[in-house]
Amino acid sequence: MNILLLMRPKQWIKNLVIFAALIFSKNLFALEPFIKTLLGFLLICLLSGAIYLFNDIADREKDKTHPLKSKRPIADDRISVKNATIGGSLICVITLALSYLLNPEFFLVAIAYAGLMIGYSFWLKKLVIIDVLVIAMGFLLRAVAGAVLIKVEISVWLFICAFLLALFLALGKRRHELVLIGAQGREVLSHYSSEILDQLISVTTAAVLVAYILYTVSAETVVKFQTKWLVLTIPFVLYGIFRYLWLVYQKKLGETPEKTLLVDKSLLADVILWIISVIAIIT
Repeated sequence: MNILLLMRPKQWIKNLVIFAALIFSKNLFALEPFIKTLLGFLLICLLSGAIYLFNDIADREKDKTHPLKSKRPIADDRISVKNATIGGSLICVITLALSYLLNPEFFLVAIAYAGLMIGYSFWLKKLVIIDVLVIAMGFLLRAVAGAVLIKVEISVWLFICAFLLALFLALGKRRHELVLIGAQGREVLSHYSSEILDQLISVTTAAVLVAYILYTVSAETVVKFQTKWLVLTIPFVLYGIFRYLWLVYQKKLGETPEKTLLVDKSLLADVILWIISVIAIIT
C-alpha cells in the first residue's frame, strides 16, 4: 500500500494527455486505436509512478521539512530507500519491456520520458528555468506517445499548445510553492521570486491562448477536420486559463494542478465541456 502511495495515482490524471492523438485524429470510437491508447495510458501511469519513487528518494531530506510532503512514506521512514529503489527499478524494467511489446516506437518515447524525468528527479530540477521546461517536455512526450501508438500525425500547433499549457501549470506550481513555504521547500526556488514568476506566467498565458487560437483557425486544421467551427471551443480555453489563474492568485491553489482540477467544480465542468465540444465538432 505504501508503494502505491509513493506512485501517486491521484496524479495519473496528467497522463490522460496521451488520448489527445486519439481524439484529434478522429479515432476515438475506433476500437483498436482506443485499446492501444488505453494500454499505453496504463503503462505511462506505471512508469510515471515508478519515477515518483526515485523523486521521493532524492527529495527525502527536503520533504521532511515540508508541511505536506513530510507525510510521504519515504520521508517519514515507512519505506526504506533500499526497498523504494528496488521497487522503482522493477516497475520501470517491467513497464518498459511491456512498452516494447506494445509498440517499439512507443518504447523509445517511454525510454526518453523515463530518462528525462529521472534526470529531473536527481539533477535538472535544481536548475532555474530548466526545471519548468523539463516538466513541460515530459508532458509533451506523453502526447507524442499517444501519436506514435496509433501511428498518426498530429498538428505541430497541438504539440505547441500541450507544451505551453504544461509550462503554464509548472510555473503556477512554482509560484504556489514559493508563496507557501519559501525557498527552503525546494532548492531551485531560491533562484525565483514572485515578480519573475508572475512575468513568466503572464508571457506563457498569452502564448498558450495565441497558440490555441491560431491552431483552431489555421488552414491545416480547417482542411483536416473539414470544419471551421473549432473556433467555438476558444471560450472554454479562455475561461479555463482565467479560472486557473484566479485559483492560483486568489485561492492560493496550484501546487498540484490535478487536485485543483478535481476540487474546483467550475474548472472541471469547463474542461469536460471543452472535450465534449471538440469531439462534437471534429467527429
